[in-house]
Amino acid sequence: MKVLPFKIPKPDFEALVFQEDKGSLFFDKLHQHEEIQVSLIVEGEGTLIVGDTINYYSSGDILVIGSKLPHVFKSDVSVEKEAYMISLFFTESSFGSQFFNLEELKELQPFFKRAKHGFKATSHKTLMLDYFKQLESASKLKRFIVLLELLQLLSKSAYTSLSAFIYNKTFTTVEGNRMRDVFEYTMNNYDQPISLEHISSVANMTKTAFCKYFKKRTNKTYITFLNELRVEHACRLLLSSQDLSIAAIAELSGFQNISNFNRQFKAVKLINPSEFKASKTATIF
Repeated sequence: MKVLPFKIPKPDFEALVFQEDKGSLFFDKLHQHEEIQVSLIVEGEGTLIVGDTINYYSSGDILVIGSKLPHVFKSDVSVEKEAYMISLFFTESSFGSQFFNLEELKELQPFFKRAKHGFKATSHKTLMLDYFKQLESASKLKRFIVLLELLQLLSKSAYTSLSAFIYNKTFTTVEGNRMRDVFEYTMNNYDQPISLEHISSVANMTKTAFCKYFKKRTNKTYITFLNELRVEHACRLLLSSQDLSIAAIAELSGFQNISNFNRQFKAVKLINPSEFKASKTATIF
């Protein structure tokens, strides 16, 4: 299977694809596809990289990933739950090149604008969950109707963007494999020291060429990406591991000293680790 570009398998003459992903983890290779993806995370949690941004997903999240937007789900295997996601895949031209330009469907345009960056819905979720639950046993016509209902809600819901950078080109296979190798190595080894020399060798490039290559395709340096990934892991530990000290969390997240951890954490989250933990704990309780 070619990971980048990635083709959503679908029967001939079907414009809308319904898919259920169940298992110990989701498909964990960096990929992009022509189709827009509308998904409900039924069970599972982990890290979601979309475009240039590192996000965290968990049960109950409703996610939209736009056409050609590179992304990868990294399931947290320490969570003893089966990963389960329900998705609908379609393109803007799936139902005819002018279908979504019809006057009757103009109110859906905010959805397509938001989808370019990918987004997570943060309101109207109860009603959207009800619609997702109907999909498994629904007829093809009913799934189409449910899609329109979901698009209407997603067009007016509160939301948070999943990426700040739009990459609207299709990766070549060589580029895709290279970026996949870099992302996969980083996500599997961020808790260990990673030098630019070493990650450049993973990409089979010189350090100078790799730094330019990565910045052009993600709109950030590799070191920034690595630190953001480490900080997101630290956030999860701060919220889930009450017995670990901040120094221990820093080490488990790949930071070699506490002062650098505090500095990088504040650069990403705008508050220090102790403040983050206190604010989130207060919100929960």
